[in-house]
Amino acid sequence: MALVVVLALLGARLNGDEFARRLSVQAQAAIARTGGKGVTARFRSGRGWATRHATLTGGEKLDDTTRARTARAVAAIPGVGGVRWFDGSALASGTAQAPLPAHCQDDVEALLRARTIRFEESSATIDETSTGLIGEVADALRPCLGAIIAITGHTDSSGPEPGNLALSQERAEAVRDALIALGIPADGLRALGVGSAQPVAGLDPGDPANRRIDFSVIQAMPVKPTPVDTPGAH
Repeated sequence: MALVVVLALLGARLNGDEFARRLSVQAQAAIARTGGKGVTARFRSGRGWATRHATLTGGEKLDDTTRARTARAVAAIPGVGGVRWFDGSALASGTAQAPLPAHCQDDVEALLRARTIRFEESSATIDETSTGLIGEVADALRPCLGAIIAITGHTDSSGPEPGNLALSQERAEAVRDALIALGIPADGLRALGVGSAQPVAGLDPGDPANRRIDFSVIQAMPVKPTPVDTPGAH
């Protein structure tokens, strides 16, 4: 099983690297066409993972019209989720606007398919091995700031339900606080613990796989939640 997970992670990383490389080549061609001299498009998160959200650097001497035209040209490339300048001074608008919440949801899902946020046993303390993963989740969510991000804690049905509710709430709040510490605005985060009331479809309520954190990036309606937590205790 461990080998399968390692191979899956390696395959995802390699595929993501190739995808980011292709977007980068297309972006540089688009930048050249719009007169964005000195501008470079980076398709990497702050932690080095491939992403479809471009960060533009350079071009400080360009006028605002050229900067906006350059950002729009990169945003119009198929597959690009959103564009921002490194200094935060401009966002692309037009054909490919700043990414919709569903785009961030997709990125979080891709990031967490083979990894989980873990907690110390019977505790709301995030395990040290998961701190890097939470940082990558923050990077994936950052392009969709302004949306409401729901963080829902779940448990299995073992143990008394009042304790399950309390623990699930505390864990959701711990993840929320960790994201705030990484620069995700507090006013866009909602933490809720539901105990064992919402088991994964098809699983027995007592199955440990029900112990999880779900992220939902919300616009008008919640999109599909992403299970990211299978800790060792209820």
